[in-house]
Amino acid sequence: MSAEHLALDTPHMQAAIMELQGLIRQHYPDTAFEVVHGDNPTGIYVLATVDVEDTEAVMDIYIDRLLELQIDAGLAVYVVPVHPLACVLASTDPDIRELGE
Repeated sequence: MSAEHLALDTPHMQAAIMELQGLIRQHYPDTAFEVVHGDNPTGIYVLATVDVEDTEAVMDIYIDRLLELQIDAGLAVYVVPVHPLACVLASTDPDIRELGE
């Protein structure tokens, strides 16, 4: 993969990130995003914190476009929907919850 396709500041990558975020925000407007470099696999990761029970529903929104960006445009961009920390802690063992307080 070329360096351009891994750089966060290229116009193609910025457009891809904005498009993927927009797709998710259309259905989940309160989504919080964090964009980071990752290495397994190497690329740009868009972490989407969404307060939903099933993150697969979020994936259904963007997966087709993400695959097009990865395969057709050759962009190393990945989206990972995650639950808010409060939801994760609420679903854990009470002893573990105390650690988060």
